[in-house]
Order: sequence, then structure tokens, then C-alpha cells
Amino acid sequence: MWWQYFIVFLGAVLMDITPLPLPPAFTIMILFQIMFGLPVWPVIIVGVAGSVLGRGILSSYIPKISDRIFNQRETEDIRFLGKKLDSNGWKSQLFILFYTLMPLPSTPLFIAGGIARMKWINIIPAFCIGKLTSDAIAVTMGKYAAENTETILRGMVSVKSFIALGLGLLFIAGLLFIDWRALLQDKKFRIRFNIWR
Repeated sequence: MWWQYFIVFLGAVLMDITPLPLPPAFTIMILFQIMFGLPVWPVIIVGVAGSVLGRGILSSYIPKISDRIFNQRETEDIRFLGKKLDSNGWKSQLFILFYTLMPLPSTPLFIAGGIARMKWINIIPAFCIGKLTSDAIAVTMGKYAAENTETILRGMVSVKSFIALGLGLLFIAGLLFIDWRALLQDKKFRIRFNIWR
């Protein structure tokens, strides 16, 4: 039975380790909770632990990838944004908490935090609270709808999932193409498309 929880954990890690906006990790939690008939709360706790590890690994390796992919100015702008987030104390924690409570992908948050080399302690506590709350709601609703497994699986590839994917790509594009330094320092909105090396 422990191996079933390990699969939940591994699935959540794999969903949240990538910089691409994949479906949220709770979809894997719901799927395995239904497949294996596992109790909801252990699935939530194990799945959130996997998400935290996945996002932590993402924020650890993204600076190395960003230096090779993006030009120096773009990397410096994202670092600037992450440092602003890192330096605002409780306001940043509140922002991270609200952000993770919304149905938005946390990928852009961890890309900015990773490139800015934010300390885990400044991002993980609020992320854990928000993730536990939002995933608990999602997995509990999934359990409630477990009698309609076929409908749930069809719903994973729906208009809503495509909208979520589009929003995720839009947030990443905003993170990369908006000149954040000009916006936050000079209050001027600029878009730059020349970000690649």
C-alpha cells in the first residue's frame, strides 16, 4: 500500500518539476486517489509534499537554464522582480498565499523565485498553506465525483483545462516579455521580445 502513496508523491513531483505549465498536480492526486481507492487526506499531504519538492527542484535548476536560454538583460529583469518579491516580507508571503489559492499555475512564481535565487524559506511556507488548502478542496471534490470517473477523465481535457494552459503560458510570457524593471522603478510599461541569447 505504501507504493501507491509513493506513486502519488512521484506524480506530483513530476508535474511540478517542469517549467512548462502542465496540468496542476491535484489532477494526478485525484486520478490516483480514485484508481487506488486511497483516503483523501493522506493523498493530499503526500501530493503537496511532492509538489513542494518539485517546485523546489524547479527553482534550483531554473537559474542555470535561464542563463543559457535568455539574454542577460532578461535574466536581470526577472531577478529584479524576484528580489522585489523576496524583500517585501509579510506582504510577499500574503501575495504568494493568495496566488496559490487562485486557480493559477505556480510555475511563473517559482521561475521568478528561482532566477532571483530567492531563499526557500521566503516562498515555501505560504506556498504550502495555499497549496494544502486549494488541493484539499480539489481532491475532496474529486472524491465526491469519483462515481463519475469517466466524466472526470474527460474533464481533464476540456475547455477549462485549455484556458488554464493558456493562462499559464500568458503568465510566463508576461514574466519574460514585460520589462519589469521599467515598470516597477520608472512606472513605464514596456514589452521586449528580444530576450533570447
